[in-house]
This record gives sequence, C-alpha cells and structure tokens, in this order.
Amino acid sequence: MKIVSAEFITSVATLSGYFEASAVYDCPEICVVGRSNVGKSTFINCMTGRKKLAKASVTPGRTRLINLFDINDKTLALADLPGYGYAAAPKHERDKWAELIEGYLRSSRKLKRVFALVDIRHEPTALDKQMLKYLYAYNIPFNVVVTKADKLSRSQISRAVGTVSTALAVGRDDIIVFSGVSGLGKDKIESVLDSVLASD
Repeated sequence: MKIVSAEFITSVATLSGYFEASAVYDCPEICVVGRSNVGKSTFINCMTGRKKLAKASVTPGRTRLINLFDINDKTLALADLPGYGYAAAPKHERDKWAELIEGYLRSSRKLKRVFALVDIRHEPTALDKQMLKYLYAYNIPFNVVVTKADKLSRSQISRAVGTVSTALAVGRDDIIVFSGVSGLGKDKIESVLDSVLASD
C-alpha cells in the first residue's frame, strides 16, 4: 500500500487519552517503536512522503507522547510511541514512558502490526530485546526494521543484519533493511501494509 495522504491526529500522554482519541477511527492500527534517536521520525516521514509530518528532535528522548496519524483517509492509523532508553531522562520519567508503551501494547484492540526499529550500526540493546519480549508475550505481529542503512556498505549491512538476527532471535528474512535517505526498504514496508489490510 502506497501512502498518498497522512495527517496528524493528536498526541496523548495517557492510555485513557489514547482510547479517547482512537475512538474516532475504525481502521487497523500500526505502530512504530524504538529507542531514542533510532530514526522513528525519519522512518515515518519517508514512508508518508511528508518531510515534516513527524518532528525529529536533535535532543534524544523528546518524544514523550503517543502521536497518532491518519493514513490514507482512515484506511490505517499510525501510532508513534515514545522512544525508550534515553538514560539522561529522570528515572520516574523513563518509568512513566515504559508504563505508557507497555500499556498501549497490552491493551490496544486496533493494533495489527508493530515496526520495531533498531539502529543497524549498533548491536540491539537490552531494551530492544525487552520490547520484542513484549510483542511475543502479547502475540502482536511485528517486523524488525534496521534503520540508517545508508551509513554502511553492502557487506557491512549483511554482517549487521546477522548480528541483529542473532541478538533478537529473529530470522534474517524477518528483518527489513531501511534507509530514510535513499528509500531502501520502503517497498517492503508497503508490502507489509498490504498484508495488514488484507488480514483485517
């Protein structure tokens, strides 16, 4: 599915706020998760063709809300979850984000697919592994998307995918190599969106 329109709906800071906001649409929901500064905003902007739809921050850990977007006039909804693992944030704030993220994954009835973003240049963190445990525990279909592939050579990409595959215990074929700069992997994401709509 090619995304031809994308509009910001609202930002919410609580689960109750999410349920209230998501009541206005009745379509499948996808979400984007990943650690702070992994490239979630770049991913969303590349996929939607809107350079400033999701606002990237130069300061990691600034996204503290669930941001909701309408895709193709209520064909899909997209939830951008707070980035996790920003060590400089106070512990009570990090706990609050973790509670919001897990609460959303546990209780959203519209969520059909998660894109779990991992920086291809670094081995997955303990929090990346924890995120996948959540997804398995709540039986949520997901794809691992390795971002910033334009920073590596082809041979480096192949080695890095192997590292991610081993660290997260997912098959290489379940990992989508992505670059928001070149658009690499965009067609594979669009195929996943087709499968989400077909299975709804």
